[in-house]
Amino acid sequence: MSTDVTYASYLALDDILAAQRPGSDQPDEQLFIIIHQTKELWLKQMISELKLAKAQVRSGELVPAYKGLARVSRIQAVMTLSWDVLATMTPSDYSRFRGVLGSSSGFQSDQFRTVEYLLGLKDGRYLEYQRDRPAAEQAMAEALNGPSLWDDANAALASAGFQLPAHVLARDWAEPYAPDPAVEAAWAEVYRDTERWWDLYQLAEKLVDLDDALATWRHKHVLTVERIIGGKRGTGGTAGVKYLQGTVAKRAFPELWSLRTLL
Repeated sequence: MSTDVTYASYLALDDILAAQRPGSDQPDEQLFIIIHQTKELWLKQMISELKLAKAQVRSGELVPAYKGLARVSRIQAVMTLSWDVLATMTPSDYSRFRGVLGSSSGFQSDQFRTVEYLLGLKDGRYLEYQRDRPAAEQAMAEALNGPSLWDDANAALASAGFQLPAHVLARDWAEPYAPDPAVEAAWAEVYRDTERWWDLYQLAEKLVDLDDALATWRHKHVLTVERIIGGKRGTGGTAGVKYLQGTVAKRAFPELWSLRTLL
């Protein structure tokens, strides 16, 4: 065991604590920066967990995948709670430093888009915001062009003997997923006989947890932004609250929601 490793050196604290570089003299800007930097660190961990879980599901190791998927849900909950901290900043506080943000905006986050792609929410338009960051662009492109977690789950469903259409199991992974009645029917059968299909049933519920947590995060994001900037346009040129409201209804695993009407 090395004796020259300290708490600070192991965690690279000097680098981390020097990474906040406010562009104004307003104290609330540091909070704004730390909140978003922390989210990016959590997104990094989510990507790691999702990649491992995807590989496990694809190889039929459903039970081991539960751990990582559950961990991602817990991370999502922590990220949602962080909006409450940011909400302590008033509109007046934010307006004093908003100008230094320029055209930067959270919708440009490559890691958030990578998480969306890994889950199955594909939209290649966001790649253009990483043209000046080749590594980030490549990571996004790999997630965009590969099968999503939902594709992996449907492959596991087919491996268990359920009949799914060929266009569901082999398609252009970069294209947005279109819900399919056959997929809905197959997963509904899993829910009707949970004892027989326990592994798939538990996987499905872990996926619903992820979708639920993401929708909760988006909803809290909308409320926080509305509380701070009202109906103003976003710094990146988006419609602000109106743009964010349009994302709340997104579902990465649509048939797992619609099948509930069939039960």
